[in-house]
Amino acid sequence: MATIHDLVLVHIDNKPGFYARIEDISADVKPGWWQVKLLALSFPLQLFTWILDTSQIDGAPYTMGGTPVRLEKVVSPVERQEEPASPAVQKEAPLGKGKKEGAKVVSLAERKKEK
Repeated sequence: MATIHDLVLVHIDNKPGFYARIEDISADVKPGWWQVKLLALSFPLQLFTWILDTSQIDGAPYTMGGTPVRLEKVVSPVERQEEPASPAVQKEAPLGKGKKEGAKVVSLAERKKEK
């Protein structure tokens, strides 16, 4: 489920349209509906509010003025890497052409923690 501060990809007419960050979700006057404030990550930045029900926030397709629209929560690749992989998938990749044995990958996140 998408929540406040999540990034979403907004599909317009069944094609990726733009990325947005959910700034706020507040109850609408209609029960079961929500006012979803989105910050469109475009140039210039745009802030707008759509009134959606829970299923639409969760990714169910809907239409606006006859145009199909759908929100898709964006999951950071960092979050995906932190998930433990199954033992069958965790195999060490063989060294390929052009790769030097003993090469070191420097993590910028780790360097930042040290300072």
